[in-house]
Amino acid sequence: MGKAIQVGDRAPLIDLKDQNGTERRSDQLASSPLVLFFYPADDTPVCTMEACAFRDNNTALEALGAQVWGVSGDDAGSHGRFAERHQLPYPLLVDRGNALRQAFGVPNALLFLPGRVTYVIDGQGVVRHLFSNLLDGAAHAREALTALQRLAA
Repeated sequence: MGKAIQVGDRAPLIDLKDQNGTERRSDQLASSPLVLFFYPADDTPVCTMEACAFRDNNTALEALGAQVWGVSGDDAGSHGRFAERHQLPYPLLVDRGNALRQAFGVPNALLFLPGRVTYVIDGQGVVRHLFSNLLDGAAHAREALTALQRLAA
């Protein structure tokens, strides 16, 4: 695993396909902030709570100029079913080998469970906020919104 990315660090390049096979690259965001959230798995209770909190706050996050991308090691089919079932309006990136998770240094929780960490990355690719909490999925969207509001002020 790579060194854990911290606030003030430049985020690693993100270059993954989403649930629809569309390539998502962080260097093509045209200076837009990015909310990148790593979650353990599709369709688990806390992950569903987290994904739906980002869905419910998506309009407010977009109003601040941000894009939201979710990331887990699940495959495109699983992501597609998850996104459709919960009407998720943002892409879910397929990180099958966990290369992006490792590039960000997202730790495992409880030794084996992939961690739940959200990064707010500014338009220049610098991490401005990170939040790690395995059990309170809904808090991730609130934290991201608050961080973006501070950046916009």
